[in-house]
Amino acid sequence: MNDSWKIAILGGGVGAALVLVVAFGAAALGVAPFAANGSEMHAYLLAHPDIIVEMSNRLQAQQDEEQDKDRQAAVNKLKMKAYFDPRVAFVTGPANAKISVVEFFDYNCPYCRASVPALKKFYETHKDARFAFIEFPIKGPKSTMAARAAMAARQQPDKYIAFHFALMNEDGPVDQNAVFAMAKKTGLDVAKLKADMTSPSVDYALAAAHTLAQASGIDGTPAFIVNGKIREGAVTDDDLARMAKT
Repeated sequence: MNDSWKIAILGGGVGAALVLVVAFGAAALGVAPFAANGSEMHAYLLAHPDIIVEMSNRLQAQQDEEQDKDRQAAVNKLKMKAYFDPRVAFVTGPANAKISVVEFFDYNCPYCRASVPALKKFYETHKDARFAFIEFPIKGPKSTMAARAAMAARQQPDKYIAFHFALMNEDGPVDQNAVFAMAKKTGLDVAKLKADMTSPSVDYALAAAHTLAQASGIDGTPAFIVNGKIREGAVTDDDLARMAKT
């Protein structure tokens, strides 16, 4: 249910919009054993306001389920090769791995940070898995700058993973000061990093990541694709273990 419907209902716009919404939702909930008459509906809902919340939640769940289906269909159509393109992602692990993990992330996303313990543990205990780390900055200029730095760090590949997880474990905003301090701490050549951040390959990777996310129906972070199955939102150890088995 979009915001305009919610405003019409919860804000007291009971007329035609309310009757139409209830006509769609109430029958499925089994709560309106009468004809969809405006005055009767108004009185019934005033006496049972919890119905509006239940209807809204159920319709939202249905929309979310449809979005999940659309995302999965998009991933199936694109095929996994698109996500393991080294021009777009930092790719590590054997090409013939039985387990594959893709993450779209933003360094200033709290849900991405919440997923770090599980993802880092999975990465460290599954050396036979193939990973694609895709910077997808959506939280403003600081995130874009951090993404450019990480993309540039791919030119020093032995340092990328340490740099990536160090940035993800930052408590505060990942800004320019944090990026270069962490680059130095994790052993990157900072002068080279700064030069590589202006490379056309970084421009390409940044644009390509956004294009790939859009084609996949991804509009938030983090988004994971494990063994070809997509899921948006933070993950736990159990989530990754379950997804890796499918």
